[in-house]
Amino acid sequence: MNAQSLADGAAGIALLHAERGDWAAANQAIKQATADGVSIAAGASLFYGAPAIAFVLSTASHPQLARARSIAAAGTVTVIRQRIDEAHRRIDHKQQPHFREYDLIRGLTGLGVAARRLGEHELLRDILDYFVRLTEPISGLPGWWCHHGPDRSQPAPPGGHANHGLAHGITGPLALLAMAHRDGLTSHSHTNAITTICSWLDTWQQHSSTGTWWPQTLALAELDSGVPAQLEPLRPSWCYGTPGIARAQQLAALATQDATRQQMAEAALAACIKDPAQVSRLADRSLCHGTAGILTTARQVAADAVAPFPLNPLIQLHQQAKPAEGEPAGLLEGTAGAELATEGTTATAWDACLLLT
Repeated sequence: MNAQSLADGAAGIALLHAERGDWAAANQAIKQATADGVSIAAGASLFYGAPAIAFVLSTASHPQLARARSIAAAGTVTVIRQRIDEAHRRIDHKQQPHFREYDLIRGLTGLGVAARRLGEHELLRDILDYFVRLTEPISGLPGWWCHHGPDRSQPAPPGGHANHGLAHGITGPLALLAMAHRDGLTSHSHTNAITTICSWLDTWQQHSSTGTWWPQTLALAELDSGVPAQLEPLRPSWCYGTPGIARAQQLAALATQDATRQQMAEAALAACIKDPAQVSRLADRSLCHGTAGILTTARQVAADAVAPFPLNPLIQLHQQAKPAEGEPAGLLEGTAGAELATEGTTATAWDACLLLT
């Protein structure tokens, strides 16, 4: 565990204490997270280093944290500027990206969440401008098409892949584009970028007897054939599954006033929740890929939904989920995230780090 990690360190645990209003415990966790310094190196992101600490500190208004907030914010600005410059150089050379360039966990989507949280509107607009370029094709493939595979432990498929997950795929930029649009913050061709990503998702939208879903990833062979290798919806996770993808499309629909897309996205998640085969794939109670993630996502979908949304089955499912033996303490895959979902409050908007609000 690295203390300055929002995913599995003390930084993420501080969010739980802050949401509970336990500022003594939150401050202690923040001190632990920053005890060995705060990174602004190449690996800094929303979930690690200065941007992670800046996000956590934004939940607290205590005067004694003002200096720490200022330092973390300045480090975050430095990281964002460097990463934007690197991304534009890559595009200028017409090279395909790694998803860590643009994703939520390590990339510019997550850094955009931090910029939005800090009120760095010009920096966020620069990220939106980058997203516009990300939607422009490179060598006949979508600009977000990755040169590598989705799983570091597996050989990459020939020709790379496209990723649809909210945590690592193109629905992350889509959600942030939509949120910024709803905030009244737009860039040149902003709406076109939203439309391009939504059109791609429409192309790969799948239908079954249990509802609408999208393949988590696509390889070049699938793009050429027009048929995904994934034959059915997999685990209904926040990170890769229907819940996260549906929330991103709901946000896009709200931003562009697309009632048809909104109804489709909400129906897709509602059908997913009602499908025992999908729900049975949830193996733990984590935010990333367990019951906490689908419940937290569904709460935000329900808050914006046209019609009443079925939350009670998910609340019961999560309450019945037991901590796994050796469950870690952190946010994404551990106790802190599971307990935040159990309590169900968002006074600090902690779930903004999940791209849900």
